Amino acid sequence: MKVTMPEFVTFCRNVFVPVTNVCRNNCKYCTFRRSPDDPDAKLMTLEEILPILKKGKDAGCTEVLYTLGEYGEEMPEYKQWLSDMGYASTVEYLAELCRNAIGIGLLPHTNAGVLNYTELETLKPLNASMGLMLETTADLDAHVSSPGKVPSTRIKTIRYAGELKIPFTTGLLVGIGETLDDRIDSLQLIAELHEEYGHIQEVIIQNFTPKPGTPMADWPPPTDEEMMQTVLIAREILQHDVAIQVAPNLTDPYVLIQCGATDLGGISPVTVDWINPEAEWPDMERLRKMVRDIPLRERLPIYPKYVKEGFCSDLIKDLVLSLSDEEGYRKV
Repeated sequence: MKVTMPEFVTFCRNVFVPVTNVCRNNCKYCTFRRSPDDPDAKLMTLEEILPILKKGKDAGCTEVLYTLGEYGEEMPEYKQWLSDMGYASTVEYLAELCRNAIGIGLLPHTNAGVLNYTELETLKPLNASMGLMLETTADLDAHVSSPGKVPSTRIKTIRYAGELKIPFTTGLLVGIGETLDDRIDSLQLIAELHEEYGHIQEVIIQNFTPKPGTPMADWPPPTDEEMMQTVLIAREILQHDVAIQVAPNLTDPYVLIQCGATDLGGISPVTVDWINPEAEWPDMERLRKMVRDIPLRERLPIYPKYVKEGFCSDLIKDLVLSLSDEEGYRKV
């Protein structure tokens, strides 16, 4: 397959807020997840989050990425933390956090794990976009004791987002035990969902990185060739209007751009990558060097197509328009 080099590569300047690390899943590669009785377990308060949002706004960010563990409410201690803060559910709290971000001038992008239709419906008006990594359609040993990683459950959430017309991010986690056929099946499924609903704005092709202290600490990461192959296959399977995103803090983006990648995701000037804290974000100077002669173009968390097609709600429409240029990218 011949790949044409893109006219430019996009990225989004964001602030990364890990609302809580309490999670019902027990993925064998994760260092983010905590149980409520762990001394490092955390549910961030509004008072802790607001200064981070303001710092991000002052640094020129347009997006706040709210990420968190999944359905902590299944654990009584976490549910009590929420209750003590005056909230009945994580989604109710997230809605308040989104409203605060919008008030400061940041567009929320929430990735809260698996959500049902009603929960997505609640968060839709308050988010420029949302996300959930499919990871894989395969049932893997890496996801044993992780009810939220059952493929059919994740697919249902992505489908609900399509029904609700939420600009959506999903993706594959490459190298966690899936086969090449599994990767192809996963990409074909995403393409089918986009064909039906038209809501998949980007697909992340992310490489697994082994973390010390996890059951998969000695598991080999995918090779450069596997990553290149996966991006090439993704570009062949996915529709032309779906961006392929790669993480410049985890891999060499230029090689993957040559294979069809067109986006570098969220880059934060003020916060770490809380899922991969050992991997620093490149600053703008470094990012420009990494992509060599390809121009960079900044976007919002909602892609231009969805700005033009009016996917954003009345609650964020004015903010989106104030931050975007005539083409729907970040206003310079």
